[in-house]
Amino acid sequence: MLAFSGCTHGCTVEEAEELKRLSYPVLSGMHALGGERKREGRRQQWLCPLTPEEATLILQALGFSKEAQIYIASGEIYGCERRLAPLKAAFPQIVKKETLLDPAELQRFQNHTSQMAALDFTVSVASDTFIPTYDGNMAKVAEGHRWYLGFKKSILPDRKKLIELLDLHQNGTLPWDDFALAVSQTHEKRMGQPFRR
Repeated sequence: MLAFSGCTHGCTVEEAEELKRLSYPVLSGMHALGGERKREGRRQQWLCPLTPEEATLILQALGFSKEAQIYIASGEIYGCERRLAPLKAAFPQIVKKETLLDPAELQRFQNHTSQMAALDFTVSVASDTFIPTYDGNMAKVAEGHRWYLGFKKSILPDRKKLIELLDLHQNGTLPWDDFALAVSQTHEKRMGQPFRR
């Protein structure tokens, strides 16, 4: 997904170069339209998934407890252990389909990406709270299905505002308490509740 989206925020220089090579066939048209400048601006245009480090800060700011079980609905996370370390430190009960299912049970799904995605979708729909870190098709379908099931709690990140708040907090301009308050206030009406049409 990172190679497809052209996003490298939080990656090492080596990882960014590798993602650039992986994404070249997918994003070759981007190079004709502004190349690196366009690639670097994708995060500021809210086109990048939240990183595991950013997701950790958001979950903490929203008041999730250290005991919360966090299910990661995705394939392999790029830079896995290094990138997931802050999330695991803050929320030790991290699970994925690979840890929930016995390897023999998972084996029959492994060569079928749509079936693996269906497992993630099933857990996402059944979870107490759903928070997508990327506004892709799966997130939209899971969110819609949760509305259909009675507006189950789905926190829909305002990535435009979050990028601004995260950058201010991470550069030391916005203290933690102000950051947490701003994140909470930004998402008060973004919890998947019914709305007037």
